[in-house]
Formats: sequence, structure tokens, C-alpha cells
Amino acid sequence: MAGWGMGWFGGGQAKKEAPKKAILQLRGQLEMLNKREKHLQNQMDEQDTLARKYVSSNKNAAKAALRRKKQFEHSLEQTSAQITTLEREIYSIETANINKETLDAMKNAGTAMKQIHAGLTIDKVDNVMEDLREQHAIGEEISEAITSGVTSTGIDEDELDEELAELQQEKLDEEMLKTGNVPVSDTVGRMPAAPNQKLPQQRVEEDDEEEELRKLQAEMAM
Repeated sequence: MAGWGMGWFGGGQAKKEAPKKAILQLRGQLEMLNKREKHLQNQMDEQDTLARKYVSSNKNAAKAALRRKKQFEHSLEQTSAQITTLEREIYSIETANINKETLDAMKNAGTAMKQIHAGLTIDKVDNVMEDLREQHAIGEEISEAITSGVTSTGIDEDELDEELAELQQEKLDEEMLKTGNVPVSDTVGRMPAAPNQKLPQQRVEEDDEEEELRKLQAEMAM
């Protein structure tokens, strides 16, 4: 039972580790074959050197060296073929593993999208967008109402025209005064008016008269 439980819960992890384990084994074997390839190439070069050395002085030795060279060459060809096969297998496993992981990621993405869209429908989206448009329209109306209330000051345009005319006349009068060309009527009209207030001496005399009148009334009452 314990083994069954471990197999059940650990199966997914074992499947994920299987491609990595296979790739590691293949790479280890590939490294060994590459070393063998270099060794065989060195052996071939040595036999070629011996054959060239004895080609004139000892034909049998030269021939034996060429025979060994051929054997090493045959082994080298087999080793090179094995290296090519292993490299192709490693590439195939890596590609298959990447494809599987990509497919798993896409499946998870599809599941997530289904969960996100589970409560969404076109009608709900349309309703939300319609509500947003209505709220935007209300906001625009409120902004316009607030703006119109602030900018509307109730200024009388006629009063503005009159004030502008007065300013223009004052400006014209100033220019005429500077040049000395001032109409008589304007000069007379601009003379200061006589004061309406009573002079201090006049007020003192009236106060004295009122005081004497009060005294006289008091004496008659006695």
C-alpha cells in the first residue's frame, strides 16, 4: 500500500524528471564518444606517420601501419555516427519536452481564462458600458451647470458701455489739457462747486445765539 501511495502522488514528478534524466544520460554518453573520437583520430595520425616513415625502407611495416589506420578509421566513422545519433536524440527530447511544457502552460492559461470569464456575458458587458456612458453624460451635465453658474455674473452691458465712454472722455480730456487746447465750456464745467457746508465762524455765531435764547427763556419762566 505504501508503494502504491508513493506511486500515485509521485507519478507526476517522476514524469517531469524523466526527460531531464534521459538528457543527462545522453549527454554523458556523448561526452565519452567525443573523447573516443579524438583518441581514434590521434591513432590514425600516428599510423599515417609510421606508414610514411617506412614507405621506402620497409614496405611490410608501412603496409601494417596503413592496415591499422584503416581499422581506426572504421571505428572513427562508427563513433562519429553514434555521436550524430545521440545529438539528434538529445535535440528531439529537448524539443518534445519544450513542446509539452508549452502545451501545459497553454492549458493552464485556458483554464484560467474560463474561470475569469465564468461570470461574464456579452449582455453584462453591454450593461456596464451603458452605465458608464450614462454616468459620463451626467458628469458632463454637472460640469456644464457648475461652469455656467460661475461664469454668469449678471453684468449689465449698457453700464459697461457707459463706463467705457466715460473713460474714453477722461482720456480725451487729459490729452487736451496736456496740449492746452481745452474748450471754455469744459473748463467752466470743471470748476469746483461752492461748498455747501457752513464755515466755522458762522457755526460759532449760531451756537451763541441759541445759547442766549435758552437763557432768556429760562429767565422768563422764573
